[in-house]
Amino acid sequence: MKKQGNYQILVITGPTACGKTALAARVARELDGEVISADSRQVYRGMNLGTGKDYDDYMVDGVQVPYHLIDIVEAGDTYDVFSYQQDFFRVYRELTDSGKFPVVCGGTGLYLEAVLRGYRLIRVPVDHSFRKSLEGKSMEELTRLLAGYKTLHNKTDTDTRKRLVRALEIARYQARHPEPAHDLPDLRPLVVGVQIDRETRRQRITLRLRQRLEAGMVDEVKDLLEKGVSEERLMYYGLEYKYITLYLTGRLGYDEMFSGLETAIHRFAKRQMTWFRGMQRRGIPIHWVDFHLPEKEKVAVILEWLEE
Repeated sequence: MKKQGNYQILVITGPTACGKTALAARVARELDGEVISADSRQVYRGMNLGTGKDYDDYMVDGVQVPYHLIDIVEAGDTYDVFSYQQDFFRVYRELTDSGKFPVVCGGTGLYLEAVLRGYRLIRVPVDHSFRKSLEGKSMEELTRLLAGYKTLHNKTDTDTRKRLVRALEIARYQARHPEPAHDLPDLRPLVVGVQIDRETRRQRITLRLRQRLEAGMVDEVKDLLEKGVSEERLMYYGLEYKYITLYLTGRLGYDEMFSGLETAIHRFAKRQMTWFRGMQRRGIPIHWVDFHLPEKEKVAVILEWLEE
């Protein structure tokens, strides 16, 4: 297994629009490594602009840095943290067996923790009778029921009724079934976060949103709708798909869509930073590198940390 110092894997994370993909690709190139994505939406094919797939970022000095767990699921299908954990460790073993250094890149905190902390995950089937028993309950009642099973760290569980019912279904199932015994590898990771100040982050989010809209993000969502992906499913896939679907179906004007989406992405980036601070409290140290450092200096700092 290829190692750098005491570390067997590098993780590069940070809020949206902080430039982590390009940085991860460049470090992977230096290490003769490959990138494993930790993004919950970039797994879907045909969802490129809305999920922020910056394919060009994987070209470093004219060389394509290999990447994994992007474009692996059809749009309209579901993908969850259980699937991600299984796919991640499959790719991780393939890379280490072939002598390639794994560089994880992404901002989906739950996916990162699922692999870094070795969550014991199980596939939870749909329980139609249980779902039917919840039909008359309010969101507040469902939230209280969920709080009876676990501490509500993940606020996305209570964003919509559908997510809340599924979270309850999972919590109830896990309470009734013992965790399966399965061994996960000891990753020994170096976790690096890109530290970007709030004002720069806001400017980059707004600029990137404008660029992606100009590049055809509305047409991307329209095409998905025409291919039969439901409005409800698209909204589940995240902010860009939610707001653009509302615009395309006449429930928002263009300016309303843009301003609402811009504000929502700013709030999402703030929630990401809150999650990363929680990761640190939960025992995952993060080494922060300044966004404003020149790219070569950021790479040098990370390589130095890996050798310590």
